[in-house]
Amino acid sequence: MRSIAVLAGVLGSLVLPAGALAHPEHGHPRTSTDPVVVRWNQELLAIVRTPGAQPPTIHPTRNFAIVHEAIEDAVGAGRRGTPHDADPAAAADAAAHDTLAALYPSQSVEVDARLAAELGRLPSGHRTDAGLAVGAVAARRVLAQRADDGSGAVPPPYVTTGEPGDFRPAPPNFPAPVFTHWSGVTPFALRSASQFRPTPPPALGSAAYAEALNQVKELGSATSATRTAGQTLAARFWNAPIQNYWNEIAQSAAIARGLDIAQQARLFATLDVAFADATIAFYDAKYAYRVWRPITAIREAGSDGNPATGVDPAWTPLSNTPADPSYPGAHSVISAAGATVLDRLLHGDRFDLTVTSELLPGVTRSFPGFRAAEDEAGLSRIYAGVHTSPDDVAGRRLGADVARWILGHS
Repeated sequence: MRSIAVLAGVLGSLVLPAGALAHPEHGHPRTSTDPVVVRWNQELLAIVRTPGAQPPTIHPTRNFAIVHEAIEDAVGAGRRGTPHDADPAAAADAAAHDTLAALYPSQSVEVDARLAAELGRLPSGHRTDAGLAVGAVAARRVLAQRADDGSGAVPPPYVTTGEPGDFRPAPPNFPAPVFTHWSGVTPFALRSASQFRPTPPPALGSAAYAEALNQVKELGSATSATRTAGQTLAARFWNAPIQNYWNEIAQSAAIARGLDIAQQARLFATLDVAFADATIAFYDAKYAYRVWRPITAIREAGSDGNPATGVDPAWTPLSNTPADPSYPGAHSVISAAGATVLDRLLHGDRFDLTVTSELLPGVTRSFPGFRAAEDEAGLSRIYAGVHTSPDDVAGRRLGADVARWILGHS
């Protein structure tokens, strides 16, 4: 995350809806702990949950990172001050608004409405106007930096070799593999997509492979008699885009800890840059190793050359299988990255979490800390029948490695 220096005379034009600078006279200065960054993150979450809003070949983690990197740049510049003594909260507003408007033009009405609501919290005056200008500069800078990052490439078609162990589209709908181009996206902070590539998964003929496959065959079946009610709930609870859960966890933590605007900005920028780079890294590994999913491995176990695995042509997982290779597990990567960042930036404090699920309205899960949530999120994919334990182990290591790198270079 890079800082920007805003000099007098180079603030440029601000991209705002009509009337945005006409602040209500009754506005009041925000306190340093006003959760303005949290509110913009909530707006971003609402957008990515809107059907059709997120371009299908652009991974959401990229856009999260762009928005929050711009906010952090803007808040940093606002705190340092300019010749106009810019308000960092107003800077955050403009950076968030302008990046969201650029990334999600179909959501401009909602984004403009959010900005109007945020401006209603501010007093009129040169500090607010200067802050808005600082935020606009930050947004333009980050958007320009990511304009040619490879995310707009046409995803190349995936062709399976048909050999045992090689990934192929899975039942019931056999969707085409997704994000085949994502390892070619320029990382935000990593040196390369393969910088922390995991070691190869267990060989098909190994005892470790058989043990892992037999575990998911038993625990992850749609009709499993050994999976507990709690494990079934966990599988269903976490079965949505994993970065959304961790952004919500960060929202709760930021409010509970009373973080000031600069701390909020750093928290979300570090978290979402870690998620963006971890996603680039896990797609690099997924398409480098091309490991078949459990449903294929179990149904075609007769071809794997391992006498310790048994074929079951009718085996079905509890959850539908994602449209990409199995190794490493995305939930495990993102959860480890999230827990590592939150542990570090909140100074290792214990934090009692109450997590909600967008798939199970009204259902919550409670955890005594970030690592406990990481554990369940990763294991839930075994219970769901879509990953094996090597996917989980390699994923957690990769996510933690990426997060530690981001923390050390931000």
